[in-house]
This record gives sequence, C-alpha cells and structure tokens, in this order.
Amino acid sequence: MTQQQKTYLVGQTEIAAPPLEVALYLVATPIGNLRDITLRALETLAGADIVACEDTRVTRVLLDRYGIRQRPAAYHEHNAGEAGPKLIAALAAGQSVALVSDAGTPLVSDPGFRLVGMAIEAGIRVIPIPGASAVLAAMTASGLPSDTFMFAGFLPTKDGQKRTRLEALKSADATLIFFESPRRLKETLALLAEVLGDRQAAIGRELTKAFEEMRYGTLATLAEHYAQAATPKGEVVICVAPPSETPDRPQDIDRLLLSLVAEMPASKAAAEAAKMTGQPKQALYRRLLELRDGHGG
Repeated sequence: MTQQQKTYLVGQTEIAAPPLEVALYLVATPIGNLRDITLRALETLAGADIVACEDTRVTRVLLDRYGIRQRPAAYHEHNAGEAGPKLIAALAAGQSVALVSDAGTPLVSDPGFRLVGMAIEAGIRVIPIPGASAVLAAMTASGLPSDTFMFAGFLPTKDGQKRTRLEALKSADATLIFFESPRRLKETLALLAEVLGDRQAAIGRELTKAFEEMRYGTLATLAEHYAQAATPKGEVVICVAPPSETPDRPQDIDRLLLSLVAEMPASKAAAEAAKMTGQPKQALYRRLLELRDGHGG
C-alpha cells in the first residue's frame, strides 16, 4: 500500500478509497446511529482532499469510528463568508471537497446552499452522496400522506412571526414537516392546533438513536401530552396532515355514501365513509340504507 492511498474501515477490514474527481461532494451522514452510513459516503470522506463540516468535533467522532484520517475543516453559519471562498479556491486548484452537516443530509437547515451556489457559479461540479435524512425518516414513520409533503424547516421563535408563517402554510395541500426545539415543542403544538386546526400529526424524536420515539395523535392531544410531560430531549420532527377534505355537512356525507356504494357493497361503503369522516359506521350504514331505499328525505 503506497503512502498516498487513503483508507477507511468496514468492520475490521481496511479498504482503500478510490481516487475522487475534482468536485464538491454533498455527503449525507447518520442522524444518530453511526451505522447509518453508506459505503459510498465512507469512500468519499476518506478520498476527499478536504472534509468541510459544521462542527469538527462532531465530524471527528464519525471519522474516527471508520478509521478515516482526515482533518476536518469548519464551514458553518458564522464563518461561511470567509471559509466559502477558500473552499472554492481549493476546488479551482484541483482539490476535491466533501461537505457534511452535523447530522443527516447537507443543506437541510444549514448554510451549505451558499457554498453550492458559489460552486455552480464557478463551473464546479456538485455531486450529491445521498443517505440519512430526519425529514424522510419521520415522514415515512408518520402514517400521514406522503404523495405530497412540504419541509418547512424551523419556525420563527417569536409568536407573531410564527403565527404569520403558519397562516401562510395553512392552505398548503401537503403534509407539513417542521424541525423544532424540545423547549418550544408544547407551545408550537398548541399554536399549530390553533392556526391549522386539530389535524392528525406525528412527533419523531431522537430518530435512529437508543431512545427513539414516534408519538401519534391530533395536534391538540399531542399539545396536551407535552404540556404535562417533562421537556423532551433530543432532536424533534413534527409531521402534520394536510387540510382535511372530510365532508361534515349532511348533504355532503350523503353524496359520499352514494358515491361509495356505487363501487362497493353497502357495509364496506359505510366502513370507508367512517374512516373518512370519523362518524360511527353503524349510523352511516343506517343512513345509507335509508338513501338506497328512497327514505333519505
């Protein structure tokens, strides 16, 4: 093995990292469990000339876990103005740069987008190395519609600004996903219920870690739970269902029942309507029989 070769560990096996082309690599890292790293991410971190990160202490833990002998360089919100141009200069000089965040996929609620914009403007290739994401982990475990969803990041800390932001999101026909501080969770849930209505929601906390938790319920019941519980610890992701299109007027429910019974047996139609409206199946079944027999009024 030549001195120039760079290596990483998989288990107890030392593997040589292949050489990298000159590019800015956006490397997703684990959101908690250090085993949630891809082989391609390890190759990239080991092979890059420069590893840029938010917190060198956090990234050092990951690098040490896999025997990667890189010395990470800081790139974060407070030094981006100075560190960004230096990284672009290194890329222009023929060096490869791997960018990581403290956890998860870079550019999700971190300043990496500025560096990517500078790289694109300079004609430097940008290569994503996909992997862990708290947004997608919470979304898939939430049980909420996933055909359309919107990541809204962190809400403003001031109540007035937070309320204004939620009013703007209120009509979005998508599952909404937020990051939130554990200290502000109960207040944010109460405000979400007030502004968005009492929608179904899910809270993901400490995802992939030893004390991982998913909690489900309406926004109001979740707000009540966290108002009474001790302040939770760790990273928090809030998933909120889209605006309800559930019919609540009697004539709307009648139309729903008749539409469903045209495609399935009456008992199944009543069961489906119960799921969609939250009303008792037996009451809906009786109403459907009345409508079918011409006694629906």
